[in-house]
Amino acid sequence: MGLFKKIKEALSKKSSTKQEKYVSGLDKSRKNFVDKLAQLQSKYKNSNEEYFDELLQILILSDVGVNTAMHIIDATQAEAAASKITDIHQINEILVDKMFVAYTSDDYLTSEIQFVHDLTVLLIVGVNGVGKTTSIAKLCNRYKKQGKKVLLAAGDTFRAGAIDQLKIWAERVKVDIVTGKENSDPSSVIYDALKKAKAEHYDLLICDTAGRVQTKQHLMDELAKMNRIIFKELQRPADEVLLVIDATTGQNGVLQAKAFFDATAVSGIILTKMDSTSKGGIILAIKDELKIPVKFICFGEKIDDIEEFDLEQYLYGLTKGLEGE
Repeated sequence: MGLFKKIKEALSKKSSTKQEKYVSGLDKSRKNFVDKLAQLQSKYKNSNEEYFDELLQILILSDVGVNTAMHIIDATQAEAAASKITDIHQINEILVDKMFVAYTSDDYLTSEIQFVHDLTVLLIVGVNGVGKTTSIAKLCNRYKKQGKKVLLAAGDTFRAGAIDQLKIWAERVKVDIVTGKENSDPSSVIYDALKKAKAEHYDLLICDTAGRVQTKQHLMDELAKMNRIIFKELQRPADEVLLVIDATTGQNGVLQAKAFFDATAVSGIILTKMDSTSKGGIILAIKDELKIPVKFICFGEKIDDIEEFDLEQYLYGLTKGLEGE
């Protein structure tokens, strides 16, 4: 029995709110992926080169990414050949195992935010329109519910209405917020927030940043300045720099992310709108191409629709029903 089949059997016997969110949130992606595999299964009784070529296309069309898809198919084909397996059902099991391995191949990647200091600081980055503000509100709500004293810094001072939008969310979630004037220096807001967070013993400071910048150099300069201020105040960098990506943008989201990598040390991804895409393979592409983990995944617009990323639940939600469950 394959590694993931064991995990899948264990998960299928349990029910939880988290599992329900993954299964429901990945409904479009699962139907797309499982239906295509089922069609391929009905076309071939046993595997051959043409079968693996078509399997590769299914992964690519699911936004896994060309390089990632090729690695997964090569590994699947190699194991099937070594074990003399041509049965499509068994190859599907190997495929999902290799998808699991593709994500975990470098090292163990935790999605949990580690609260190891008196004050934990998160920098949230991303372009406008990806769900950055809503994701920040969800994080505030999540950690407030866990008993953390949360402070919000409205560092996106250039976008019209951004400060007011964040103030509304802060009021709804009942967390404190530090703001500046529109078009003021974003770093000054971060500085004021750090001073307040330290003086009033907050557990968590979540910093919004500009979602629209004139040039890549401007972005790099602005984030570098924020990082310098954080380092000066805490004698260390921000604990996490989380990049928000819209799952529906697929490979464009990955390309978008690379601009931020030049500007700052991104430590993880918040993937939004997963319930709106039929191409859930983007998670594997992010890990393979960007070499960082997905930390959080959002399945809807409600304040509680955010989960720490769980690879086992993700693959279970993506492949549930593949073997006629």
